Amino acid sequence: MSAEQEREELARLVQQLPDEEVPAALEQLRSRVGAVRAWPPAWFGIEPGDGTRVGANSEDILAEGFGK
Repeated sequence: MSAEQEREELARLVQQLPDEEVPAALEQLRSRVGAVRAWPPAWFGIEPGDGTRVGANSEDILAEGFGK
């Protein structure tokens, strides 16, 4: 079964859920998607701090030929 067919089946099954089961199913799906697509990752960032130091020095960095 292709991913597209599986998504279609998932949509059909969701439509068949009794109303009282929707919140629990939604919570489970949100937790699964959140675990897969957590962004930004913990390691993401330019350097320690809030990033203002690099922004404050951007003209100096560019004048030095950054990116050339």
